[in-house]
Amino acid sequence: MGFEGFLGNEQLKENLRKGVGRGHISHFYLISGPEGAGKKTLARLLAAAALCRGENKPGMVCPACRKMFGGGHPDCITVEDPDHKAVAVDIVRGARADMYIRPNESDRKVYIFPQELRTEGQNALLKILEEPPEYGVFILLTDNPEALLPTVRSRCTHLRLLPLPEAALRKKLSEEFPQADSESLTAAIARSGGYLGQAMALLSEDATADPRTEAFGKAFASRDSFGLLQAVAPMEKWKRDAAIDQWQNWVSLLQAALACQSGQSATTPLARQVSTARSSGELMEAIDTLRKVIAYAQGNISVATICGHLIWALH
Repeated sequence: MGFEGFLGNEQLKENLRKGVGRGHISHFYLISGPEGAGKKTLARLLAAAALCRGENKPGMVCPACRKMFGGGHPDCITVEDPDHKAVAVDIVRGARADMYIRPNESDRKVYIFPQELRTEGQNALLKILEEPPEYGVFILLTDNPEALLPTVRSRCTHLRLLPLPEAALRKKLSEEFPQADSESLTAAIARSGGYLGQAMALLSEDATADPRTEAFGKAFASRDSFGLLQAVAPMEKWKRDAAIDQWQNWVSLLQAALACQSGQSATTPLARQVSTARSSGELMEAIDTLRKVIAYAQGNISVATICGHLIWALH
């Protein structure tokens, strides 16, 4: 797809196309924007452009681009620490040392940092940013550029991702979620702040709603005791973890309905249905009940006993 396939941010893409077309690849890019803005997508496109062997970089057809978006390119390294929120300083130092090993196949070697770096990690990275090898490219992703050290920010080419125009966002969401009604699309756009990833996550909550949550929500909204019985009773034989996950889904549904009553747009028709059928007091009471039974289950009370309590408590 190249840069043209990245939605929105037209001026940023034009600047990148011109710079890359002239062979200008920065040693250090900082890509900033909230969650769902497309930071990881743009980072991969930038990495592909740096490694691409074809024309109109990234051309997406040369072996380097295919590796980049297929199974991984040996000269593109993602520096991450899945066990922690921020990358440990030792991992940053390891990446810094590895940078002095020349590329395997390309003229460049790219390091993507998708997680936040604490001060010590930034200082470790700064040592190589001051005098990077000629083939080195660093791409740092952040939700909050102001949290970075001024000495780090001063050495970067800053790519700040902006919200998408509503028309472009609605068109893309309609393509990705053809089953979503207009009201759900409008709610997702409003709550996402104009960022595609956030809007898609909101709509996915409805797209992935399981049949039992659907049955529970409709029965609860219509005060259908028999429907609640049908939703809850079969769970008596479920394993504890599966039951807890299901009840967590019900809590999320009721929280969305409660938020809808507070003026926040709901992205699911089911949440809107529940919000109009039940009072805020009833929703809060049901949420409290579900949280308690989750705690009971975590405390080793049997699922069958809890289901019996739920049938009575959620009438």
